[in-house]
Amino acid sequence: MAEDRRGPKLRCAVYTRKSTEDGLDQEYNSLDAQFDACSAYVLSQRHEGWTLLPDRYDDGGFSGGNMQRPGLKRLLADVAAGKVDIIVLYVNRRANGTPDRRLKGTPLRDRVTLL
Repeated sequence: MAEDRRGPKLRCAVYTRKSTEDGLDQEYNSLDAQFDACSAYVLSQRHEGWTLLPDRYDDGGFSGGNMQRPGLKRLLADVAAGKVDIIVLYVNRRANGTPDRRLKGTPLRDRVTLL
């Protein structure tokens, strides 16, 4: 097992989104699957000092057509407050133009990791 590097920890937040509410009432749904994939990636980077934050930033049933989503707003507020160093997103490869992907083109671009 790899050891953590010496130095500062990088606090990682996972953001998940699904544009419809279809299937979100299932015990294990798309948001859970996205979170699990991103969490596993963060864990794989622990040797780089990455650590997963306990808060979930989920937006189930919200379109990617705009940035007016409660989970995303809370995440961006936490980034602005200095609580988050890295944002990890699972990107649906069919949704190339979503604002989630466009976060890479904002001042947050150095903090966003796309899976």
